[in-house]
Amino acid sequence: MRVIAGTAGGIRLEGPKNDVRPTMDRVKAAIFSSLGDRIIGARVLDLFAGTGALGIEALSRGAAEAAFIDHDRSAVEVIERNLRKAGVSGRVQKRDVFDFLKRRRSGKKYDIIFADPPYDRAKSGDPFTKLLLANNELAGILDSDGIFVLEKMPAERLPPARLWNLIRDKTYGATEVLFLQSASLPADAVGRSVA
Repeated sequence: MRVIAGTAGGIRLEGPKNDVRPTMDRVKAAIFSSLGDRIIGARVLDLFAGTGALGIEALSRGAAEAAFIDHDRSAVEVIERNLRKAGVSGRVQKRDVFDFLKRRRSGKKYDIIFADPPYDRAKSGDPFTKLLLANNELAGILDSDGIFVLEKMPAERLPPARLWNLIRDKTYGATEVLFLQSASLPADAVGRSVA
């Protein structure tokens, strides 16, 4: 697992010490190819950050800032070490993603939000995909023309998502990547910004 491009291109990142499933390099390359220049100067949020690979890739490619959220202590330590290795900086918080979304104090909005949740189900028994797509707080922190990049299992049926417009989806082996925008965008604006 490495940083693919940008100022930290080629740097090898530390892998997971637990059951974290990091985004494969070819999937990461495809995600950032789709985002293109949108990443430059972007405010990025990396949820279920794991190793921090997505947020670190964004910083390496010119994102203005990145915040990393993960509930696992060892994942947080890995993210902090990977940030140092890559020579970039970001804010790392050890928090449950849904608690972070519910209790956020600032009115800050993000241009790009990444979420690579576990493929198993949440404690409630619901798939993480369903919980994320129904989360009003998540929809509320994405900038009006921002992009939400969500990874899920291809076999998992996409639940109804009244808060989101699906603008692109692509499957890479055991990973399906969804690119979504706020459903409040006018229909003619949807999909213009992701190739």
